Amino acid sequence: MLGPERPTAYDMIGGEAGVRRLVDRFYDLMDTAPEAAGIRALHAGSLKVSREKLYLFLSGWMGGPPLYVERYGHPMLRARHLPFSIGEKERDEWLWCMERALVEQEMPDMLRDYLRDRFRSVAEHMRNQGREDEG
Repeated sequence: MLGPERPTAYDMIGGEAGVRRLVDRFYDLMDTAPEAAGIRALHAGSLKVSREKLYLFLSGWMGGPPLYVERYGHPMLRARHLPFSIGEKERDEWLWCMERALVEQEMPDMLRDYLRDRFRSVAEHMRNQGREDEG
């Protein structure tokens, strides 16, 4: 869908400003929506560090500068999330916030669909409770 001959998702969302808007809206929703209370409870009282880390990660993940890797090394997403109990409910609450943030963000529909699919895949990968492969 996106390739070297086309702009990156990072470019298409508006670069740094676009990624920051997405991340800020995502965490604003997580912080205030009753639908996200379970996932919010897994985070620190302040979401400042989480906001910055997600921004750094998404910058590289979307094809922009690899800011997270430069600062923290390989993301090792699943390993970094293992201390938290993440089941279907937490996955779905995270996706609820991201879906709304994506819908509210101005971007081409093709990009929104692409990101939605990728976020669903990553969110499912973070699950560490209730998975058949966890025995």
